[in-house]
Amino acid sequence: MAVFTDRMVLERVQPFWAVLQRGELITDAAAEVGSYRKKGTRWVAAAGGVRPRRGRDLKGRCLTFCEREEIALCRARGESIRCSARRLGRSPSTVSRELRRNADRRGGG
Repeated sequence: MAVFTDRMVLERVQPFWAVLQRGELITDAAAEVGSYRKKGTRWVAAAGGVRPRRGRDLKGRCLTFCEREEIALCRARGESIRCSARRLGRSPSTVSRELRRNADRRGGG
C-alpha cells in the first residue's frame, strides 16, 4: 500500500493535480509540470487516486513568521482585522485567531 507523505507535496505536485482535474492524462499532466509518467502514476497511487487536501491551492495551513510579523505591525498601526487579512490574502477569522491567541491575558492589550 502506498503512503502519501508531506515530502510529496512539492511545487510540482500541486499543479500536477490541477492538470489532472482539467481532464488531462497522467502522462500529459506529468509532462506539463516537468516530470515523467511513472512519477505521476506514483503520485496518484500514493494519494489513492484522490487529490490530496493540501493540493487544492491552499496557501498553507499555518501562518508563517513573516505573516505573524505583518499582523503585529498592522495591529500597531491601528489597522482593522479585515484590512490586515486583505493585505495577507488570508481570512479575517485567521487573523482574529492569531491576535486572540497572542493577546495579553492580563488586559494590557
